[in-house]
Amino acid sequence: MTDVSARPEDPLSTATPDTSAAGRTLAVASGAAFIAFLDLSVVNIAFPTIALSYPGTPTGTLTWIVSGYAIAFAALLTPAGSIADAWGRRRLFALALAGFALTSLLCGLAPGANWLIAGRVLQGIAAAFMVPAALGLVLQATPRAKIGAAIGAWSAAGGFAAVVGPALGGALVESFGWRAVFLINVPIALALIVPGLRLPGGDRDSRETTLPDPLGTLAIAIGLGAIVAAVTEGQSWGWTAPGTLVALLGGLALTGFALVRSRRHANPAVAVALWRDRQFAVANAGSMLFGASMFAWLLAGPLFLDAIWGYSVLESAAALTVGAVASMVTAVVAGRITTPAGQRWVGVLGALMSTAALVWMSTDAFGLEPALWTAWIPAGLLGGGGIGIVVTVFGTAAASSVPPQQFAAGIGMNVTARQVGGALGIAVLAAIFSATAEDPLHGFHLLFAVCAAINLAVALLLAVPVRARSTH
Repeated sequence: MTDVSARPEDPLSTATPDTSAAGRTLAVASGAAFIAFLDLSVVNIAFPTIALSYPGTPTGTLTWIVSGYAIAFAALLTPAGSIADAWGRRRLFALALAGFALTSLLCGLAPGANWLIAGRVLQGIAAAFMVPAALGLVLQATPRAKIGAAIGAWSAAGGFAAVVGPALGGALVESFGWRAVFLINVPIALALIVPGLRLPGGDRDSRETTLPDPLGTLAIAIGLGAIVAAVTEGQSWGWTAPGTLVALLGGLALTGFALVRSRRHANPAVAVALWRDRQFAVANAGSMLFGASMFAWLLAGPLFLDAIWGYSVLESAAALTVGAVASMVTAVVAGRITTPAGQRWVGVLGALMSTAALVWMSTDAFGLEPALWTAWIPAGLLGGGGIGIVVTVFGTAAASSVPPQQFAAGIGMNVTARQVGGALGIAVLAAIFSATAEDPLHGFHLLFAVCAAINLAVALLLAVPVRARSTH
């Protein structure tokens, strides 16, 4: 990782950031990140209750209530970042917030399962435009030397949402019913629109007057969506089923077409030139790898507490809070480290922390008998702390390696890499649990061991110095 404070200011930067503006922008963007990432996990806990409301709908169809959002979110992050840079981040951010509020309302009032699935897909689309536009605004308003700290705070909000989602969803379902997990987004999103419109900067660059290539944008969105759909649903569809193969191969072909087209187009859908920067390439590769382990771990945690230790929703919520708080603290701390060696080695430390926690969780210390204080809490502090560090280090590396006029596009690709990795991780989780259905505890131990091996590879990747280009 390189020193963000040492990188020269890009001559295309159009504003001189000030501390108060950066703080306001970060607060609004963190709120948007919270509700966007919250909806990736909050519905999991509400799913059984939702299924009871639509008894005539097959379970396979109902799973799209969960996966539809995740697929749309992952598929559109990359083109959404390019569109935000070209059209104006502030304008797109406000529209995406309004869209997120409207689609959340649609989900909360859905009269049937098909309406709810459609609402979730549209909600994922709105979130995909909201996240890179929000973070692009943050990076534009933040001095280069403080980008790491901003990424750390933003990562803390997103990470906290991902971890507490199941617990918060459970509390809402128990108190108000499943529709509350969607309706709660409406006032939050609406409350962020007015301050969002008042944020400094965010206007499109004068040279970026044309939107990205429409054909390439459509191809990359459908291609990534098909790949994520195949990986996410492969276990239920069957890995050799025609639907899975068509989605996977078709998605790969469309994604390849979009990338090749973007190399030659004057206004590419994907800023492929950014990948020539080795730091950016390594940050995205690492994000994808770590995302596989992180998403599998975050989903396995509440499942373990429920299936193995028999915890209630509220007991699980309390146990999961430990890792959430640890990740928030370490994300902020990691963001304040800007020296090249410091960034690199704190990233290695974070990866090793999460590796150690997962190795521990793969042993008999996490057996059939609950061991909250002697096992879960220490492992949660160690693993959650590691997640906060690694996500921040990769996010900072990606952000600091792109010029200001491509902030949203760069961060969109980075988050996409993590989401695609997450889809792979969930597929691994499903495959392991399917193969070990008769011995669930062994399945959890095996999954934790696999995730530990992935995180060890991330530590090795981070340990290798990467020199980024000094100019763009």
